[in-house]
Amino acid sequence: MDALRTPDDRFTGLPDFPFEPHYVEVPSGDGGVLRMHYLDEGPRDGEVVLLLHGEPSWSYLYRTMIPVLTAAGLRAVAIDLVGFGRSDKPVRRKDYSYAAHTDWTWVAIEAIGLDAVTLVCQDWGGLIGLRLVAENPDRFARVVAANTMLPTGDHHPGKAFLAWQKFSQEVPVFPAGQIVNGATVTDLSPEVIAAYDAPFPDDAYQAGARQFPLLVPTSPDDPAAARNRAAWAALGEYDRPFLCAFSDSDPITGAAEPVLRGHVRGAQGKDHVTITGGGHFLQEDQGPRLAEVVVDFIAAHPR
Repeated sequence: MDALRTPDDRFTGLPDFPFEPHYVEVPSGDGGVLRMHYLDEGPRDGEVVLLLHGEPSWSYLYRTMIPVLTAAGLRAVAIDLVGFGRSDKPVRRKDYSYAAHTDWTWVAIEAIGLDAVTLVCQDWGGLIGLRLVAENPDRFARVVAANTMLPTGDHHPGKAFLAWQKFSQEVPVFPAGQIVNGATVTDLSPEVIAAYDAPFPDDAYQAGARQFPLLVPTSPDDPAAARNRAAWAALGEYDRPFLCAFSDSDPITGAAEPVLRGHVRGAQGKDHVTITGGGHFLQEDQGPRLAEVVVDFIAAHPR
């Protein structure tokens, strides 16, 4: 599998991002290996909070949440998905699949050695993370789902998502930073927008970012539909603490919140939270607030 690696100097001097990089290698699936990047902050003996990002962001998305989590004595780990951030980027779009991303992320979790995980997931971080919770429930102590879902292809994805999918395939230049900015309720600074563009020196690095919108199951015969149906059924039986912390201004995933809350056994009876003043990327709009919700949820539900 041919893959590109973003030069390190692209990540120099990013605003509010003092964290050291860490790496693990995962099998590419064709006999080779891919390098995945992750952040690892806070005490090694602290409870693990795994932060999974979505499309087209990377672990930079969690920069304002990590200090709040570590100040509470938690270990914050944020993985860059393959094709994003400082992780390797296969150059062929056909090398990206829902199954491959789920498997790569699971291998990274095992390689880092994470257990009793509190998952915090948004966007594609939930499409991957919630499936991993369903398939490996004993590894996850708690879940905080924020602006995400586990689609099976059996329901209409919504006009907003279909419009995004169409845009992602037709726009001549894929403007990652502007996409993130357009899905927040606050205006990001030029420097922050540039930080979201940093992983992609040119279009050759963006195969994953271009392909991701096409990997969301939107029909019952989608290649990922069967495995997601099984995961959705299993997620319904997940009885460990599960919290929905969606924002109040996300046209893409907002309708998923009551569905998740009503389906997952561990979500029953919880005081679910609506993060006010947040768009789709609520970590940008209300990162410290979301981090406080995570800290309080862990404290209220000790293992």
